[in-house]
Amino acid sequence: MKILNAAQTREADAYTIREEGISSTDLMERAAKAFTGWFENKFQPGAEVHIFCGPGNNGGDGLAVARLLHERKYKVQPYVVGDTSRASDDFKVNLKRLPPELPPSHVEQENALPELKGDVLVVDALFGTGLNRPVTGLYGQVIEKLNSSGATITAIDIPSGLFSDSQTPEEGAIIRATYTVSFELPKLAFLLPQHERFVGSWQVVPIGLSQQFIAKVKSNFYCTRQEAIQRLLKPRKKFSHKGTYGHALLLCGSYGKMGAAVLASRACLRSGTGLLTVQVPQAGYPILQTAVPEAMTLTDKNRKHLSELPPELEKYSVVGIGPGIGTERVTKTAIGQLLATSSRPMVLDADAINLIAASEKLKGQLYQKELIFTPHPKEFERLVGKVKNDYDRLQHLREFCMEYGCYVVLKGGHTAIGTPEGKVYFNTTGNPGLATGGTGDVLTGIITALVGQHYTLEEACRLGVFIHGLAADLALQTVGEIGMTASDVIDHLPKAFLHLSQPQR
Repeated sequence: MKILNAAQTREADAYTIREEGISSTDLMERAAKAFTGWFENKFQPGAEVHIFCGPGNNGGDGLAVARLLHERKYKVQPYVVGDTSRASDDFKVNLKRLPPELPPSHVEQENALPELKGDVLVVDALFGTGLNRPVTGLYGQVIEKLNSSGATITAIDIPSGLFSDSQTPEEGAIIRATYTVSFELPKLAFLLPQHERFVGSWQVVPIGLSQQFIAKVKSNFYCTRQEAIQRLLKPRKKFSHKGTYGHALLLCGSYGKMGAAVLASRACLRSGTGLLTVQVPQAGYPILQTAVPEAMTLTDKNRKHLSELPPELEKYSVVGIGPGIGTERVTKTAIGQLLATSSRPMVLDADAINLIAASEKLKGQLYQKELIFTPHPKEFERLVGKVKNDYDRLQHLREFCMEYGCYVVLKGGHTAIGTPEGKVYFNTTGNPGLATGGTGDVLTGIITALVGQHYTLEEACRLGVFIHGLAADLALQTVGEIGMTASDVIDHLPKAFLHLSQPQR
């Protein structure tokens, strides 16, 4: 699913209107019906609904929604905020369409606002994606009062005051929505951590925008859908054998951190690798042999840390390195040797990233390699430097991937996958239960296994991240968010793959 910017969204609207031979008011009515359908499924008729409308097309949406909810027996009160002398044509049309028994209240100063009880429902239709300046004055006062009311706020298309695809100025007021219902496609702003308190829980509803236009318009940002991931999953053939699905090598663990090696190894096996070899410090040998009997275990000459590479490195299909390895000098030397001598794809996580980030020499060895980095935000900043905000982080992500020709899986609530072409794919599975130690090691094992099974690096990243989140979503049903552990995610990987292999209903 492409993510369009505000200008492209307006172009999509205009293209659809021309293509179908409809009016802009007809398209607005379609959007209002889509929003109303979602609202009906969420809130019972009889609820008290206050709809706040600005003078633009977002306000026109709100007026149309007010009429439709009124027809469905909701207790609706529309408000028109500010000067309407320059209101949009579609706003004026929908203002006239309000039935006589549904007169809007005009709000021209803050004290004209009603006192809202915490149990009322508020619909925000003040400003849409066309906003290009901070919201201050009367509109800012209205937003602040709505935010402090304690009411459940649902934003139409985007929370008023929030820029859809660029940094919002700090001085402006922004609606803090409980729910946001976006038309046709999500907005880039929804996927960034800094906006969680404004966007709340978001949902996309289709309004029939031209798929022809969406298919041809260029975008660097995408939101992953399950059907796209299902097309990536490769069925297994009857006469395949363990050699068919790759021989993965994991270099992980150190004294006191062998759990990371166990988790990455178990996840790798649960993700379909044909063969798995794990090299660990000598202290980890009995642990791996006991905890992961399906894996072959090699021991480093060093008792506590990784300090060398295994022989015949090129016999492995893929190398995963980083979970629990620590940042000892001998380990840094081993990573340098790996980058210098191996032509195999590599998945780099945790302290492998930290060691590379701290060494310009190691960074210089990243070029012309098949590499996947899987950092959390702080590890990513060690690679690229401090970032100003989430938009700046995305720009650094794209630049890093394009410079080194690599893939970066930037972990988070909507994990962002950067590609060498400068594209970014946002994941849509997962939940806060993943915010616990060891889940990153699990993701390393999953992606390593997929690369070994001859998925392209991009496919392995997108499929791996989706499966990782899906396993957590399945675990959520039995253990909940608070009690979830990395082992719970591993235990649900088979169900996640099974779920993904079945046709959607």
